[in-house]
Amino acid sequence: MERDTHTNGSRDRHEVREHDVLIIGAGGAGLRAAIEATERGLSVGVVTKSLLGKAHTVMAEGGVAASLGNVDPEDGWRQHFIDTMKSGKFINNWQMVEHFAKEAPDRVYELEQWGALFNRTPEGKISQRPFGAHTYRRLCHVGDRTGLEMIRTLQEKTLATDTKVYMETTVTNLFKKDGRVVGALAYTRESGRFIHFKAKAVVMATGGWGRIYKVTSNSWEGTGDGLVLAYNAGAELVDMEMVQFHPTGMVWPPGVRGLLVTEGVRGEGGILRNSEGERYMGNYDEERMELSSRDVVARANYTEVQEGRGSPHGGVYLDITHLGYNGIMKKLPTMHEQFLKLADIDISKEPMEVFPTIHYTMGGIKVDAETCATNVPGLYAAGECAGGLHGANRLGGNSLSDLLVFGRRAGMGAAEYVKSNGVSTELEDREVEEQKKRVLHPLERRDGDENPYMIQQELQAAMMEHANLMRNEDSLKEGLGKVLALKDRLPNVKVQGSTLFNPGWHAAQDVHYLIQVSEIIIRAALERTERRGAQWRLDYDGPDDELGKINFIVTKDQQGEVGIEKREIPPMPQHLAELFDGGDDKHGGEQQGKESQF
Repeated sequence: MERDTHTNGSRDRHEVREHDVLIIGAGGAGLRAAIEATERGLSVGVVTKSLLGKAHTVMAEGGVAASLGNVDPEDGWRQHFIDTMKSGKFINNWQMVEHFAKEAPDRVYELEQWGALFNRTPEGKISQRPFGAHTYRRLCHVGDRTGLEMIRTLQEKTLATDTKVYMETTVTNLFKKDGRVVGALAYTRESGRFIHFKAKAVVMATGGWGRIYKVTSNSWEGTGDGLVLAYNAGAELVDMEMVQFHPTGMVWPPGVRGLLVTEGVRGEGGILRNSEGERYMGNYDEERMELSSRDVVARANYTEVQEGRGSPHGGVYLDITHLGYNGIMKKLPTMHEQFLKLADIDISKEPMEVFPTIHYTMGGIKVDAETCATNVPGLYAAGECAGGLHGANRLGGNSLSDLLVFGRRAGMGAAEYVKSNGVSTELEDREVEEQKKRVLHPLERRDGDENPYMIQQELQAAMMEHANLMRNEDSLKEGLGKVLALKDRLPNVKVQGSTLFNPGWHAAQDVHYLIQVSEIIIRAALERTERRGAQWRLDYDGPDDELGKINFIVTKDQQGEVGIEKREIPPMPQHLAELFDGGDDKHGGEQQGKESQF
């Protein structure tokens, strides 16, 4: 259905599309939600600002974590729960972790039934490889391109349903009526034509916001759109200070600095060495070595370089040559091709140079563990843009099972909400026109001299300097000042041209999200005055027991500013708490020994 609201030019016209459930994002979580909602007989629309099949899910190469027990029969959901809580330093939402650990195996087998082709054990079972801080071999994998296989499978399953997919379409606002989310405004990136999506429920599955940093494994889409749209609609956010630096990104050449080197390399026995040839991980975690948790390995790599033991290009060496060419082509073919084509390095003959890269965010939109509902009626979230599951640090491989488990739950929750609530999606034309005018403003204004690309570059430099792997109060405050100064310049952003094929206009939208996310991260990092997982404050000696019982909840206050509230984590029920009896403290959560000092 199309509605012409004006006749004086294409900019003023917009289409109207109606669905029961609108899903924003077409990665693993969005597609799994779409499948679930469609199978419940509802009309579902999926909006992606890129192309179908091009999602950050593809970057999760090493495997999907699930306690199948195919290689290590003693594995089970309880140990996966323990490992995930320990890695998250016990600020995780334990209800989400319990659902996740219990349901992940079923979601993997379901994916296999839908056509996913996994590596096999000699007996023909799904093969599982070791990964950092997983007690057992738990990563179900497809060589080193597991995420790609997941997207392929979910995409084919989605296209076999009645789901309507809107590609290269960017959402700019969520509409609310009587306190409920009832749709969204979007525009097509090709022409700039606006679309008013009417929907009785919206699922946010837009991924992360790694583009706030200069060095990142994230593609151009990772600008935090979904998080800020939800925040502006009144949704609570959680754990926003927790940003994951993957220990191993490419270092050379400069054009690919930050590109991901899968943890599967270390899972297959890769060894980290410094410029002196020392295998140094024993100095940081002598028990788990290269397979320590990501936060520990990232800090180790960072420290070796900072203390002068780095490679010529400012990284450390990751050596997998012992596998030989045939072993690498069987286990890590994508990594071999990546380094050969981009860096002219044959990883079967020489080591890689790697350094920590921004890869993932543990924080995000706060959701209900059962349904993935936010505190805003009609709004749901799943995948990387949702927080709670991973706490202070995500285990490798948990992201892909997260997408499957909570993508399904979000689709189910949204569908049940639609079926049980009579929601009117009608709005006054004025509301739609106001939002269109706001989005078009950078194109139509007569004054203004700010370039969105320059603001983004300055923001990325500020975040790299002040909100990186290691933090302290003075640097965070200086960084916050820089971010707020950039925020003050946003009203003067002006771009040239029309709405047709105009990346400058798209950047003018993105930079608002990037700056808002950056401000929230820094403010939350200032509040968490301790060392815990990814939040590593150099001005504090270690974890704070009291803060280990606290989540920081972020909301937009009545003045439109960032509000932060301390909220106590509910105690675990006995059947979960007793899993840790005699183990690590359930609040401090840090390993004993050398790791606790690092």
